[in-house]
Amino acid sequence: MKLGSFSTGLIGVLAVLAGPDHLPFGEQSVMVGKARADDVAKENVTETAKTGRAPAMPMARDPSVAVTEEYEAARRTGTREAFELFIARHGDDPLAEQARAALKRLSR
Repeated sequence: MKLGSFSTGLIGVLAVLAGPDHLPFGEQSVMVGKARADDVAKENVTETAKTGRAPAMPMARDPSVAVTEEYEAARRTGTREAFELFIARHGDDPLAEQARAALKRLSR
């Protein structure tokens, strides 16, 4: 077998294996999927511009509620590590004093 025909055959086999006709039924090539995702994103931007409203985002949580929930979680856990972690994160919060008092009770 000649080297030229071997390399030609190898290139042919690689072209067949890399072709889009070997995708499992119902799947698309990566580039087709990306192109369609870009089209959908453009449609969403256009629709948002037509309605004049920004996409809905959830409201931000109240930080004091989050700190209170974290303190309650530390209290329910009841370990030294949980209270120390709370104090390290929220040392200047009024609940930190309660956490320090709980630490003193645990060390007895």
